[in-house]
Amino acid sequence: MDEESADGLLFKDRDFSSDLLRQLNGLRQNRILTDVIVCVEAWEVPCHRNVLASSSPYFRAMFCSNFRESGEAKVQLRGIDSTTLDQLILYVYTGEVHITAENVLPLMEATSMLQYPKLFEACSSYLQSQLTPSNCLGMVRLSEILSCETLKKTAREVALTYFPEVAASADLKELCALELRDYLGDDGLCGEEEKVFEAFMAWVKHDLQARKRYMQELFKLVRLPYIHPAFFHHFIANDALLQSSPSCQVILETAKRHMFSLYGTPSVPDLQPPWHVPPRNSYQDFLILLGGRKDNQQTTRDVLLYNRQTDQWQSLAKLPARLYKATAVTLHRSIYVLGGVAVGAEKSAPSPHVYIFSLKLNQWRLGRPMLVARYSHRSTAHKSFIFSIGGIGKGQEVMGSMERYDSICDVWESMASMPVGVLHPAVAVKDQRLYLFGGEDIMQNPVRLIQVYHISRNTWFKMETRMIKNVCAPAVVLGERIVIVGGYTRRILAYDPQSNKFIKCADMKDRRMHHGAAVMGSKLYVTGGRRLTTDCNIEDLASFDCYDPETDTWTSQGQLPHKLFDHACLTLQCIPHTSTFP
Repeated sequence: MDEESADGLLFKDRDFSSDLLRQLNGLRQNRILTDVIVCVEAWEVPCHRNVLASSSPYFRAMFCSNFRESGEAKVQLRGIDSTTLDQLILYVYTGEVHITAENVLPLMEATSMLQYPKLFEACSSYLQSQLTPSNCLGMVRLSEILSCETLKKTAREVALTYFPEVAASADLKELCALELRDYLGDDGLCGEEEKVFEAFMAWVKHDLQARKRYMQELFKLVRLPYIHPAFFHHFIANDALLQSSPSCQVILETAKRHMFSLYGTPSVPDLQPPWHVPPRNSYQDFLILLGGRKDNQQTTRDVLLYNRQTDQWQSLAKLPARLYKATAVTLHRSIYVLGGVAVGAEKSAPSPHVYIFSLKLNQWRLGRPMLVARYSHRSTAHKSFIFSIGGIGKGQEVMGSMERYDSICDVWESMASMPVGVLHPAVAVKDQRLYLFGGEDIMQNPVRLIQVYHISRNTWFKMETRMIKNVCAPAVVLGERIVIVGGYTRRILAYDPQSNKFIKCADMKDRRMHHGAAVMGSKLYVTGGRRLTTDCNIEDLASFDCYDPETDTWTSQGQLPHKLFDHACLTLQCIPHTSTFP
């Protein structure tokens, strides 16, 4: 566009530069006014010195300094083939080049040497578009040879994002120890720790004699707290190669104590991996709601997932059965649904069945059944165990019995019964102890007790307290305290096991019961339930609220997809499923 000014008109011919280059290229092709011949061995390409000098610092230095080539009629280039030279000269005169899988590498090498940075980056962009898990490690190597940081960064991101697929490639076994250490130690690696361990072992065994000395250093990068205990038990704990290394043996023994011992873990040598190492960045917390009664009070099979990153709810695979007053816990990145009454069955009797859900597969499977059929019971998980407590049995009696599931051995076993059989207590595990707060007796009267189970000793004791009057309320561990969330009351009580004292937190808006509660990050999320109105009516809720212990305040997170109560509310930490590479 032309620009007018006080003293005239500034005329801009937008096509002039490109027309000029086009004319110069025509002159070159007809060998008119060309004053230098660029050669690759016997191949000769006539050019104009001023055009080459204007296009590249390399040629500017060659023709405008005191180099021998500045006065020679022919200039010989080395390290470039004739086809690449033709493409480069065409680019100099037209600004165009067709990049393909066949020519991208020689073009990139030539543009790096002759200093054409825009074409170099165009080649890099093309290679980035061709990245796959099977070639990304090779691309990282190539980028280092060519000093191409953009390609290296993108190729490394692919390697970390699709690590399980990359780990299966032959290229991973060819990495040096330093390169493998950089990948295994990266917080951004996206893959289960079982895959990290398998990659480490495959690399060591590929050249055992040369690589055995790196075992301890690399083994410490496997984040053992996030290994499934069954995988650790069967494939790591007694591995002969790891056992042959004294330093790796120390790591293994430390891991065994943390994973399997119900007793405290004594101090261990400095060789242990940091047991409280955080999960990799790819792990996310998801809120899962399942079962319960929705809208018209019909028992539902729905399973809902809430993603904090997107603030969206989505439906997952439905429960295999319509269950009334079952319980659910998370253990080792899976959800276990225990007992309940199967609605619609010919005989409405308590069930001993256990259903296990994998978020990664979005599938349910049948697990080992409980020893006793029960519903309206409570369940909680600790280390590799699930505890199923109390409830109502086949004879409609209130049970005080408890059983424990060992997920490593896949067995249930009876444990000591609670001192007082109660229904609907708040349950949580903290510091090797299982706490039952309140609940109600067979006459639906509140029980003002804290019943404490010492996990390693298999013994109970009880404490009377006037602070407890909760029924149908969840409990969660939030920091160092156990928080009892409502239960026919608006009250939120935080219990400190160390001091055996209660601290009152900010009240909920409503007197609430039959709701769900779970912790994500450092905050408490409460879902659905039923509220007792001021005129003593009961209303079902679709509310979704968040409590921040730092500010002692509540905020609304919006609404659930529908009104819901008597449901399970769980937090599941896992790596989101990465879609197949395009």
